[in-house]
Amino acid sequence: MAATGSEKQGATAYYVSTPIYYVNDAPHLGHAYTTVAGDVLTRWHRQRGEKVWYLTGTDEHGQKIMRTAEANDVTPQAWCDKLVEEAWKPLWEHLNIANDDFIRTTEKRHTDRVQEFVQDLYDKGEIYKGGYEGPYCVGCEEYKLPGDLIDGEGEFAGQKLCPIHKKPVELLKEENYFFKLSEYGPKLLEFYAANPDFIQPESARNEVVNFVEQGLQDLSISRSTFDWGVPVPWDPKHVIYVWVDALLNYATAVGYGANQEKFDGTFPANVHLIGKDILRFHSVIWPAMLMAQGLPLPGKVVANGWLMVGGEKMSKSNLTGIKPQDLTSHFGVDAYRWYFLRAISYGSDGSFSWEDFSARYTSELANDYGNLASRVAAMVGKYFGGSLPEATAAGDAERAVQEGLAKAVATADAKIGEELDFQGGILAIFDFVKQVNGYITEQEPWKVAKDTTPEGQARLATILYTAAESLRGVAVLLNAVMPETSQKLWESLGAEDSLGALADQKVQDAGAWGTLPAGATVTKGAVLFPRLEEKPA
Repeated sequence: MAATGSEKQGATAYYVSTPIYYVNDAPHLGHAYTTVAGDVLTRWHRQRGEKVWYLTGTDEHGQKIMRTAEANDVTPQAWCDKLVEEAWKPLWEHLNIANDDFIRTTEKRHTDRVQEFVQDLYDKGEIYKGGYEGPYCVGCEEYKLPGDLIDGEGEFAGQKLCPIHKKPVELLKEENYFFKLSEYGPKLLEFYAANPDFIQPESARNEVVNFVEQGLQDLSISRSTFDWGVPVPWDPKHVIYVWVDALLNYATAVGYGANQEKFDGTFPANVHLIGKDILRFHSVIWPAMLMAQGLPLPGKVVANGWLMVGGEKMSKSNLTGIKPQDLTSHFGVDAYRWYFLRAISYGSDGSFSWEDFSARYTSELANDYGNLASRVAAMVGKYFGGSLPEATAAGDAERAVQEGLAKAVATADAKIGEELDFQGGILAIFDFVKQVNGYITEQEPWKVAKDTTPEGQARLATILYTAAESLRGVAVLLNAVMPETSQKLWESLGAEDSLGALADQKVQDAGAWGTLPAGATVTKGAVLFPRLEEKPA
């Protein structure tokens, strides 16, 4: 049986990928949701001190791209170039996505290797020529089984529709080349049984297992009715099926067939982050292709749910596409990165509303977290001239805070770093923020400050050191989620000068109490989360 990416035999990098996104239009919130999740996950592992490889990119071949380009009176390549350079790459930069590579399927480093991979399968007898007729969804770039289709209503009455795009399918009849996917059903089921965490969440795993148990059909891996794609090397009248082309990006981007050392040190992916609408491609076709080539399989395929607006999946075709910039211009980039992972359990569908975002921003970011940072800095400035005092009078209250930070670190590290439970990890950190707020409320340092005896001043110093040291831990824990805000807090605490760069602080060590040295210069910087203006019209 093929090895999984969780074993990473010989590989050293923690390798995470997003889907490569279709460039038929500009990115919307759904695309950004998956990409931010991958960024948080890989930043977290980087801050564990691990070597990381984070891959994203664009899928630029296929009939859908060709038709979109034709509708805009440009060539497919010109259309892709424009969208990638003017929409996709700028958005990832805007959202502070720290990807290590951006793969485009029209790049020679990809297309050459795709041809080599498919030629190898053909030479091994895994591919044969045949004919196929069936319902085809251009939006999915996929032949559909009759049982997958839904009945049309209204203007589409009497027609069969794709259940995802809600548009009529086309009946296609082609002479194609086929991959012997049907032979891999038993091997896949054996693999799923031996690796129960391979497909997540469990609902997605059950769906795939049930699908494969019903028996697999051989996969058409070429098209001959259009020419926008990678030519089949032994028969250039055909182009390689866009999904075979696309899935191979996970191998070509890390050196498959070109840089063996890089490939061996990176492949396979530990985690493929995907949308649930492309689950079968990644959990059935992709592992079968790898098995056929004798390559190791990825560690996990994790399907996130759909972002919903008004009960509709967010997509341009359903007219619910919202630009991420519409939100970042109002809430800020860091709050945007935080909100979707905090508000929605990863793997489940989730509804977005402006009102919910505003309420959570005000309550959790501005009032709980931002206000805590401002109060602590202001009091250190007022009572100790901005120099962090030494804690010499710690008691049970302080020990409870220390234990709270240690618990937050352990919980967040397990949930974000291992379980991909971003919501659970973020909530653990913010539970600690609430604990520190409660500690300050109970200890009342503004009253203790009136006690000018040595004992009173020692007690005041201990309270403020405890609060500042707590914020030091929070800055480290939230750096993967909100890097700009965490950096501001880090500098406000004087940690940049006394402890070094925030990125160098290990998340697993964030709970080591007493890390922030007495004497650090604490300054009250700009408000971390400003009061929101009125919602734009």
